[in-house]
Amino acid sequence: MTRIAAAFILVIGVAAGAAALGQDFFGGRREPLHDLGNNQPYDGKLTFVRLKYTMAYFGRREPPWAHDYPTSDTHVMKIINELTLVRPRMDGSNILALDDPELCKYPIAYMSEPGFWSMDEEEVKGLRAYLSKGGFIMFDDFRGRDWDNLQDQMRLVFPQGQWVELDGSHPIFHSFFEIDDPHSMTPPYGGLPPAFYAMFENNDRNGRVMAIANVNNDIGEYWEFSDTGYAPVDLSNEAYKFGVNYFIYAMTH
Repeated sequence: MTRIAAAFILVIGVAAGAAALGQDFFGGRREPLHDLGNNQPYDGKLTFVRLKYTMAYFGRREPPWAHDYPTSDTHVMKIINELTLVRPRMDGSNILALDDPELCKYPIAYMSEPGFWSMDEEEVKGLRAYLSKGGFIMFDDFRGRDWDNLQDQMRLVFPQGQWVELDGSHPIFHSFFEIDDPHSMTPPYGGLPPAFYAMFENNDRNGRVMAIANVNNDIGEYWEFSDTGYAPVDLSNEAYKFGVNYFIYAMTH
């Protein structure tokens, strides 16, 4: 069986296993955020780490950084567990602030909706230390002017840092699945063309990617709703391919 065929089958399996979560789309389906901050102690396993940030009042049931939590986190870990030799933690994700010393124990972190993101001085120092020591961050679920804020915040971390648009030739798109044309990924909504930007360590375009930004896209939305029938299976699978590739790349570079 090919990896792609296995991924197609697995999405169906994830759907069956998660059916008990109830149904909704853009409201109502997400579980209550009763377990925020109930992190499991570090045990060496690959763990989905979701980054939280503070902000003013936001009129939704969950803060922007928690968008798609916790279902998207556990879904993508199940995919990684089934398709790779990695044996991640699959019973939930850890939620950490940028200035939490625990963050440096985990090689990969995910941030949702960075258009709302802002940092104080300690958080800037924390993120700089994390990325400089080998950490990798995924920015997801944003579009339009959100990209401006993301660039502004990262400028505080690395004033000389440069964002470079990636095409299908970059190794991150071939670390597990072969994604020859990442721009063919269809966003779940928004109507804007997707793009993928990376920030490299020491601005060396042949070096390690420290951060990747899914501009005008939201692959976490596909992860969360892959069990609902909202989107065609092939689109959910494409989103999982990006996630698996990001994790495998970050663990091997």
